[in-house]
Amino acid sequence: MSSDEIYSRIKKNKRHMGPIGHIVLWIIFFIFVLFLMGCGMFTYYAATSPHISYSTLSSDNSTTIYDKDGRVISRLGMQNRDYVKSRDIPENLKNAIISVEDRHFYTDKGIDPIRIMEAAVSNIFGGGGLQGGSTLTQQLVKLSVFSTKSSDQTLKRKAQEAWLAIQVDRNYSKQQILEFYINKVYMGNNSYGMQTASDVMFNKPLSELDLSQTALLAGLPQAPVSYNPVTNPEYARDRRNQVLDAMVKNKAISKAQAESAKKEYIEKGINKKRAESNPTQANEKYADGYISQVIQELQQKGYKLDAGNKVYTNLDMDMQKHMYKLANDSDNGLGFPNNDFQIGATVVDPNNGKVVAMLGGRKQNTLFGFNRAVQTARSSGSTIKPLMDYGPAVEYLNYPTYETVKDTPYTYPGTNIKVENFDNKFDGNMTMQKALVESRNVPALRTLSAVGIGRATDFLSGLGMTFKKPLTLQNGLGAYVSTEQEAAAFSAFSNGGTYYKPYTIDKVVTPTGDIENFSTKSNQAMSASTALIMTQMLKGVINNSDGSATSARISGLNQAGKSGQTQYPSEWISKVPYNSDMDAWFTGYTKHYSMSVWTGYDQPFQEGHEITGRQYTIAQNYYKAVMSTASEGLPNTDWSKPSDVVKTYKDGHDQYYIAGHGENQNSKPSSSTSGTQNQQVNNNQSVTNNSQNQNNQQNNGNDSNNNHTNNGTNAPTEQTPNNSNNNQSNNNPQNTTNNNADSNNTSNTQTQPDNKLTTASDNTNSSH
Repeated sequence: MSSDEIYSRIKKNKRHMGPIGHIVLWIIFFIFVLFLMGCGMFTYYAATSPHISYSTLSSDNSTTIYDKDGRVISRLGMQNRDYVKSRDIPENLKNAIISVEDRHFYTDKGIDPIRIMEAAVSNIFGGGGLQGGSTLTQQLVKLSVFSTKSSDQTLKRKAQEAWLAIQVDRNYSKQQILEFYINKVYMGNNSYGMQTASDVMFNKPLSELDLSQTALLAGLPQAPVSYNPVTNPEYARDRRNQVLDAMVKNKAISKAQAESAKKEYIEKGINKKRAESNPTQANEKYADGYISQVIQELQQKGYKLDAGNKVYTNLDMDMQKHMYKLANDSDNGLGFPNNDFQIGATVVDPNNGKVVAMLGGRKQNTLFGFNRAVQTARSSGSTIKPLMDYGPAVEYLNYPTYETVKDTPYTYPGTNIKVENFDNKFDGNMTMQKALVESRNVPALRTLSAVGIGRATDFLSGLGMTFKKPLTLQNGLGAYVSTEQEAAAFSAFSNGGTYYKPYTIDKVVTPTGDIENFSTKSNQAMSASTALIMTQMLKGVINNSDGSATSARISGLNQAGKSGQTQYPSEWISKVPYNSDMDAWFTGYTKHYSMSVWTGYDQPFQEGHEITGRQYTIAQNYYKAVMSTASEGLPNTDWSKPSDVVKTYKDGHDQYYIAGHGENQNSKPSSSTSGTQNQQVNNNQSVTNNSQNQNNQQNNGNDSNNNHTNNGTNAPTEQTPNNSNNNQSNNNPQNTTNNNADSNNTSNTQTQPDNKLTTASDNTNSSH
């Protein structure tokens, strides 16, 4: 009967019916129309369903990660799957899965119409993604060809899932479908398939498991992390018991058998060491930190690791391998003192924000372990000065490079805490360029004070650095940020003032062929004139013959950068060797790459875990080795001067100022080339007086005359005290660390002997 016939009958019988009869007829008509619409919609969705084949159903569901050239660098889970044929699958396991997942598996046709209707109603009236109700065959289809993102559980996908489930049920036997499912499900610990899980957990095949162990495995796919018997034994036990009860209800086992199995200790027969291990691949060890970051970005974007996606990244594998070998090979010539000495490094393309390489550490035995490249628990030392002190001064106050700054006795406002320089001396008036190149503390703080904390904070925010609590003046000598953040922030100096949020993933291709391309957010963090003026000053940090950052100098290469070191807190000075450092940094850049390097120990308060002697130059030497190779074959382009920047020659040196804000007195047009940089003493080290009480939150000083020998000269080294405001950056959601200290309590940061670096769950993008 057509809808026209129904409508005709309604009109014909209208005068013979009362109001209730009319309502009933209209409801029937409305339902019939909805049914026709639903059929039409289902037919359309079914016609546009993706193709499903034997290969699709039987293949593993791992996530494949590629480098920028399309080479595979990791197959998450693929190397940890043992395929088991139906004939080798115990009946107890089949019965357990069917009982808990789909009791009508052997009688349904791939779908359960009642569940489909419930899902449709939920989608129409619930306003969210569809929930539950899938048959075992539908679950197999979802694992094989569809995204598992909750946002993708739409009516369209549910309809296509149902249609494909019907096709699978027609084309394959129930035993084959069970085989596909048992080999495809994710079981945790980077393992796919129940045979693999049996081997990893119990070190034996499925055929040798007892009833309790079988029920445990059958219940894992729903939530493999939550039901992990090693880490969550209570939840695992409850889930196993649910499976056993379902088997009793389905008459697969007797109640007595179930009760006997429930009495078995949940961890019986489990090899804990194997159960907590992860497989590794050839390239994974080189790109461990990078892959770890990719995984976190994937999860933030809503992708799951067991969805069979292809993930194309921005990784330069050649550079990554070079970085790994430099950090781990014994003949690298960099002088790592021991295997505990650590490193974290990030390389970013300054023109688009792509993270092209990242090293999370050295001498590591754990796959996807602690990623020091994104940690935010260590002070940056003086590498923060261009970002928080001098950059804002040029941007907001139009300071020229020859702006006069005072290097005279200074006390933190409202306190009696004195700030010292690396040489415990004050040089009086000097140019801003000289103060930055020599990394003198007092001029940096006076400049920050002139700018104002508010504007400095805004400037940092524009460079991707935000913090959990307000910054203070002492952060002008050191802030808690990551190498990824610094590489991205210094990139703005390189590219003319634009900040690009760093990112690792270029695109994701789903099993259905859908492609999602990624770029990144960007903003104009500073003017092109500010970027150029800062670059000209930062060139001197490397190029001046007496500078402590000459270890980073690469002959003939146009580059700029800043080094930084942090000193031990005052109460530890007497416990560590003379002139010891906790952290040593270097962040530098060219027109093509921006790279930041941190070096130090995970537990710097442990005896023998100090940076001593020439070890503070390891960060610079590492940068030099990586950047030298990376720059081969690339144009050695220098930075061009914006039209509103004027180059002049003043006091025997090239100087720069913004048009309309310069001082022409005693100056003349420059006749020298851009390569004739200011030959100031580049003593890139700083210290402040540490004699005061560390518990005072505004204490930022350690008093030490730090005279490391640099390239044959008796050059001071840069030490910034570590009792700066422990205010960790909020920009890295991945793998950040927490010293368990209040972010404004400086004494907590310095005095913890057990200063272990642990992942901070509240440090979301944080900087890591």
